[in-house]
Amino acid sequence: MPKDRSPTRIQKRNRATILEAALDVFSQHGFRGATVDQIASAAGLSKPNMLYYFPSKEAIFTELLSELLDTWLDPLRELDPSGEPIEEILAYVQRKLQMSQEMPRESRLFANEIVQGAPRMIEELSTDLRALVDETEQVFEAWMAAGKIARVHPRHLLFSIWSLTQHYADFEVQVQVLMQPEDPFAGAMEFLETLYRRMLAPQP
Repeated sequence: MPKDRSPTRIQKRNRATILEAALDVFSQHGFRGATVDQIASAAGLSKPNMLYYFPSKEAIFTELLSELLDTWLDPLRELDPSGEPIEEILAYVQRKLQMSQEMPRESRLFANEIVQGAPRMIEELSTDLRALVDETEQVFEAWMAAGKIARVHPRHLLFSIWSLTQHYADFEVQVQVLMQPEDPFAGAMEFLETLYRRMLAPQP
């Protein structure tokens, strides 16, 4: 889209419509399986009209990933080093589980990109995410050194949280089938809280 002037209300609306439609298409088919025609159809726009706003499928996907990465990192940024360690970790677990419940398409978009080798976001993973994980590891290590939580591998702790929360979104169909007629999220946080409280309880 031309950058020589501020976008109009209609242009902003159309961009948002395209991104929303693309999120649906990419989360279902991944980057490789999605097509410009599919996205234009889902957005209710002609292909030339859509390409006025985004010159390619890659441009749309990159825009979505850029917005998503910040959204995905925000809950970890909220971890308070001065807070009560187990409660801070459980609050993070709850935020991640809530995101899986409310943003399953975004979770699958992120997962699809990682599975394909993260060609469009490897730089962000190596810089922004890596730096934040480094900082979080230092917080965990400080809590362990002070005897406030049990000693576990800090990065594997993070990986386990991501796995146990994002699973509900990334494998949504499987979870729903296996949990019927129960709501998959109904007892999820209670289970995770029990798991992490027992694992992280400091040893006497």
